[in-house]
Amino acid sequence: MRGHGGHRGYGGGRGEGGRMRRGMVPDLVLTALLDGPAHGYELMDRLERFSGGTWRPSPGSIYPLLQMFQDNRLVKCDETDGRRIFSLTGEGEKQAAERRVSAFAAEFPAEPREHSQLRDEMHQLRAAAQQVTSSASEESIEQAVAIVRGARQALYRILAEQ
Repeated sequence: MRGHGGHRGYGGGRGEGGRMRRGMVPDLVLTALLDGPAHGYELMDRLERFSGGTWRPSPGSIYPLLQMFQDNRLVKCDETDGRRIFSLTGEGEKQAAERRVSAFAAEFPAEPREHSQLRDEMHQLRAAAQQVTSSASEESIEQAVAIVRGARQALYRILAEQ
């Protein structure tokens, strides 16, 4: 996961330190493009979501893979609004579909539906909070802090009742 200067990225085996097995990363990146065109950081976000927040690849692992995929004609790159957007070619889509089932099943076992719903809502809450932080007044930010604080306290009350 991301932190100040830290993330769980490309490397050894997912068991140790939450790192992904090296051979799985290309398959995971390629299959993440099945959800549609994306720039590198969008792919990093997708993979973090797929892992339930337990793994986020680094830019140093994503961008070289995208270049390799482009060299092998598995992805194409278009520039949109100053960003390089990657999408699968026909051959890339075929390979990604073949790799998807084994790659995601091996690395990210299915989770109960309720867990994924909560995780998705947390991602949406984070996105909304970032928008408030970037464009709201000081008073609005204070209101947002109170709302998030209240939500956190409500979650702890749920735990206390169990």
